[in-house]
This record gives sequence, C-alpha cells and structure tokens, in this order.
Amino acid sequence: MLAQLRDFHPDASSDTPLYMQLANKLSDGIASGDWRANEALPSERVLSEMLQISRVTARKAIDMLCDRGMLTRRRGSGTYITPKLEQPLSRLTSFSEELRQRGFTAGSRWLQREIGIAAPLELLSLGLSPNMPVARLKRLRTADDVVMAIETSTIPAVYVPNPHSVTDSLYGYLESNGTIPMRALQHIRAINANTEQARLANIAPGTAMLHITRVSYLDSGAAVELTHSWCRSDYYEFVAESRR
Repeated sequence: MLAQLRDFHPDASSDTPLYMQLANKLSDGIASGDWRANEALPSERVLSEMLQISRVTARKAIDMLCDRGMLTRRRGSGTYITPKLEQPLSRLTSFSEELRQRGFTAGSRWLQREIGIAAPLELLSLGLSPNMPVARLKRLRTADDVVMAIETSTIPAVYVPNPHSVTDSLYGYLESNGTIPMRALQHIRAINANTEQARLANIAPGTAMLHITRVSYLDSGAAVELTHSWCRSDYYEFVAESRR
C-alpha cells in the first residue's frame, strides 16, 4: 500500500488546495477498499515524506477525513479507518450477527435493564393490555469498542422476565428461549443528535443520525420487540434491493 500512496500525490498546479486534494484521494482509496476497517493509516510523517508535502498539509487532510467520520484518531496509537456497517433492509438479523459476518467484534455497554409497566406507545406498538409489565433495555452498541448506535428495546416481560440475563445479543437470548423474531417493520428517518445522544455517541450536538423504529414479530404474529435505534450516519449504510 505504501507504494500505491505515490499515486495520491497532489497536483501543485491545481486551484484546489493540496490538503483538500489529498483528503479526496485518501477518501477515494478508503471507499475502494485500499484500507480495511480499523487498519492504521500511514502517519503524517510518512505521508509528507512519500508525497513531498508538508506535515501541515497531511495533518489538515487527515483532520478533514476525521470530521467526515472516515478516520478515527486513537490517542497514543495513530489514525485508523472507521468501521462501516452496511445493513441490508431485506434481511432480519441482529446487530451482533451483522458485525461478526463482517469481521468486527460486537459489544454492548449497558445503560439500563429493568422491568416496568408498559407506557401507552409501548402498549399500542406491542398490542399489550393496560398495566402489562415489560422489560426495558438501553445500551450502546459497539463495533471493536467504537460506539455505533444507541438502542432502546421494550419486550413483554413474559419473554424476558430477567433483563439482566441478556448479555451482548438480545436476539441470541430470544432464540435460546424459542422466541426469535421472524419478521419486522422498520421506519427510518434522519434526525440531528441532541445533547444527550451526542454525548453517548461521542459526536458533536446537531450531527446527523438515523433514527430507526422497529417492531418485530414472532411466527405466530405476536409482537415481541419494540426497538428505537439512533445510529451514527458516518458508520451506517442501509441497502435495499428493488425488483420489478
């Protein structure tokens, strides 16, 4: 890959600033798979020496890609390619399954696990009777320790009587108890992160996020899960196949 970096040399005769040219070339290289997720990018010193540019130019290019969410700086370690999760909308799989299939290590940081009485929206979405107990789970979903999404799930307590028994994969837990969702309805919309969402996801307030509301159903047709996910738009891509 170091040899290929020579092709990223900015054109000094161009009206486009050198750092912007380099940022665009690096961005194209990342998009085309020249680097893998979580692979270290060459240092500012290496970039400046190989491309015969100043370290300031290299630093500004890297800063631009960090702002775009394509690169992540790790203190004392270097700059790494940000993991990207391409989520197909046609297949019902868990977050953990999707990450493992792409070579990431999926994880959860629990913020809440409790039993409570279903709120009106939860009653409506899950088809429950008034005063029915539900399990509420709130967590940060991570890929290789990078926060990808904030997720809250509400499940009838009959399916999850002890929320603390759920570890990393909620769908893994449900499957082990014979209550795996077989279909789901999802609504996706764009939002801007509020202060609390920005703090949890380690992004700036107002940053674009994807808000996904999903209701999942058992094979019997009973609703088993209401989930709200706030996904970092710089890490997530949703793909839908259409046929005529």
